[in-house]
Amino acid sequence: MDETLQPQSEILTPEIPAEPAPVSAPAVPIPAPEAPRPSRGGFNRGGRGGQFGGRPGRGGMRRGGDRPKSEFDQKVLELARVARVTKGGKRFSFRATIVIGDGKGRVGVGMAKGKDVQQSVQKAVNQAKKYLFMVPMKNGTIPYQVEAKYNSAVVILKPGRGGVKAGGPVRVVAKLAGITGLTGKLIERTNNKLNIAQATIKALKKIRIANTK
Repeated sequence: MDETLQPQSEILTPEIPAEPAPVSAPAVPIPAPEAPRPSRGGFNRGGRGGQFGGRPGRGGMRRGGDRPKSEFDQKVLELARVARVTKGGKRFSFRATIVIGDGKGRVGVGMAKGKDVQQSVQKAVNQAKKYLFMVPMKNGTIPYQVEAKYNSAVVILKPGRGGVKAGGPVRVVAKLAGITGLTGKLIERTNNKLNIAQATIKALKKIRIANTK
């Protein structure tokens, strides 16, 4: 019996799909770099980034450089920190005593309180301007002797030459008023500079213009 060779079953190999070709991205145009902008300073203006690099100063004058000077000179006699007791606790503030004068006979004293030093000084200066008065003088000094008392301070002012011979607030008031010769003395000494300054002002107010002739 002849044996018929039967064909072997064919082994089927699965086909692997070919990879798709990579798609190239469209070319994006690169913008050209911008030209550097000219600095504000330039060649004519003195702003930032000047001609030679670095940081030159601003052009023109600074703000407030041409601020007019006040006609009055001022001197701080006393600057104290005070407290006020309230229900919620203590509230602190500052008290300033200021003397102002123009050196031509006008002088005034002011005292005020503020939340900070600058505010108290400014308020005291404004108050002193309200109480300005003219001191009658003769040859740079007062015409005759005067005496005044303010609270615990008693002051005697005498005419003199060769400078102001006084100390403390009396000297400050006389200098700012423009007095070049004066002798001042405290009969009853006190540490309260405001009382001494007010006593000096009160004594100068007693001088009458009619007696200067």
